[in-house]
Parts: sequence; structure tokens; C-alpha cells
Amino acid sequence: MATVELTFSALPAHVRTARLLATAIARRTGVEESLLDEVRLAVGEACSRAVEAHRLHCPEEPIRIELCDDSGRFEVIVTDVAPSDELEHTPERAPFRLDDPLGQLPDTLVSGFGIAVIAGLADDVEVYPSQKGMRIRMSWPAAAGGLSPV
Repeated sequence: MATVELTFSALPAHVRTARLLATAIARRTGVEESLLDEVRLAVGEACSRAVEAHRLHCPEEPIRIELCDDSGRFEVIVTDVAPSDELEHTPERAPFRLDDPLGQLPDTLVSGFGIAVIAGLADDVEVYPSQKGMRIRMSWPAAAGGLSPV
């Protein structure tokens, strides 16, 4: 399993860099060409959401993105450390899966329209909301061989 990690400051201009990097790595891991636009858009949405949250709550803190190939899947994890006002009075939650037919966005995340967009673009999505920030894990099918050497 190969992993690429990137941290960036909460500036909208860095979202483009994250999208380009995710698309390039997805291509190298063997994600089908027809899915690359979905990867680009989902990563852009997750990073834009994180940038907006950081600019409001903690503009000096970096946003973290991890990109890896694991067991025939290309996985992207976007992590922010911005506290959520909506979760202020609720305990930490277990992750919720957006592909569960009975699952829904928790009421506290109704404003998370971007998360719903991500769910429509990624093959598999898990969201880990907490008072310490949010972690969004997205994945798509990739070639079994993973990242090829440069």
C-alpha cells in the first residue's frame, strides 16, 4: 500500500492543487478514466468544505489529505480540525456510511449539502464528525496492482 499525504493552509487556491494531485494519483492507481471526473469533483468538494470551516474557526491550522491505494481501491481521506458548532452539544459519533440504504445524514449535518454531493460522486463514503473536526473518507475501485513506480 502506497500513501501520499498533503497538508495545506485554508486558502481556496489550494483546493485546485488537491484536486489535481488526487486526479493524477487516481490515474496512476488504475482508477478508470470514466471515474476521474468524479474523483476530482468529490475531492474538490471535501477540500472546499474543509477550507470554509477552517477559515471560520481556525485559519492557521492546516487541512490534511491522504491518498492511498489499498486492496484494489483508491482512497482519499480529507481531515479538518475545525470545531463544528452543530455538534457542540452532542457526543462524538461513530462514522456513518452514506451507502447504507437505511442510513441518512444525521440531523446535525443537514447543512452538509456538500457531503451529499460527495456521496453521489464517490463509490464509498464514510464521514466521521466530531467536536474536534471532520474526517471524510472516499474511495473508488482501482487496478489491483496499485501505484506504479515513477
